Amino acid sequence: MKLNLDLATRPLENKRSFLALAALAGTIEIVALALLFHAAYDSWRSSRELRTEIAGYQAQIRADYLRHQQLKAFFLTPKATEVLGRAAFLNSLIDERGFPWTKVFMDIEQTLPPGVRVVSIAPRLENTRAKVTLVVGADNDQDMVKFLQSLETSKAFSGVAVQEEHYIVKPTSTDKVEALLTVWYETT
Repeated sequence: MKLNLDLATRPLENKRSFLALAALAGTIEIVALALLFHAAYDSWRSSRELRTEIAGYQAQIRADYLRHQQLKAFFLTPKATEVLGRAAFLNSLIDERGFPWTKVFMDIEQTLPPGVRVVSIAPRLENTRAKVTLVVGADNDQDMVKFLQSLETSKAFSGVAVQEEHYIVKPTSTDKVEALLTVWYETT
């Protein structure tokens, strides 16, 4: 005959349910870890192409920067600055040749009252406008004022500014008043 005696102070507990749940949770965590590892690996592999592309762009930027520095050094040489100055001078001559002289003289003629003469005219082109410097002579102050008023109301001229005005005391000159003006002229 067999006798089963339990000599423990506490009765035996069944831990199978706990162990089963712990094994299930561990399995779920291992699967989740595998999925996260797979996602991280895919992300790393797909970004590898981007990293290669970025490295190529960075190498191109470095090469372009070095080329920029070389060109900058070249254009600072005395010979290059001389050529650039000559080119700027020739471009200004070309711009002056493109100035509509006939149209300017026709517009000035419409604003010129009797007794007023244009002594000199010097245009300087800036975009589609020309800053014109005029030296104007007149028989008297009233004629000069009439000319300035007609310039201000003209559609072709704007921004009339008198830079200097003085009386002429030479007996050989027909003009009694001379003024230096700057005006804006629309070349288009």
